[in-house]
Amino acid sequence: MPEPSSPVAAPRHVFVYGTLRRGGSNDITRLSPAPRWVGFAQVSGMLFHLGAYPGMTLGGDRPVHGEVYAIEPALETVLDAIEGLGGNHPTDEYRKREIAVTVEGQALSCLVYEIHPRYAQGARQIEHGDWLRAVGATPI
Repeated sequence: MPEPSSPVAAPRHVFVYGTLRRGGSNDITRLSPAPRWVGFAQVSGMLFHLGAYPGMTLGGDRPVHGEVYAIEPALETVLDAIEGLGGNHPTDEYRKREIAVTVEGQALSCLVYEIHPRYAQGARQIEHGDWLRAVGATPI
């Protein structure tokens, strides 16, 4: 008798816009379990320079440039730790949100780590919306 098949979970997606982008200091492609590349994307928001990393607030009419990856739950846990969520010393600097992102004409539900607005107060805006360009990094 064949074993019952378990439902296959839909892949989880994440939109990364800062140090987690390819070529960034926390390059997601170097993390484990490895993510699967989906494509480049933009979301509406405002990007802020916070020193060694950026923060994005959602909304508005400016594009924030980033990349979308399919991830496994274990990698989501790693990303949460990088962004200061959960663990032994959680912070409220970032909030994990679920937003619709269009990648190559396809709308995907994506996680995004949004900076809490109070951490962006007084920070320099990155008008062109591209963190790697702002810090002179070249994606791999």
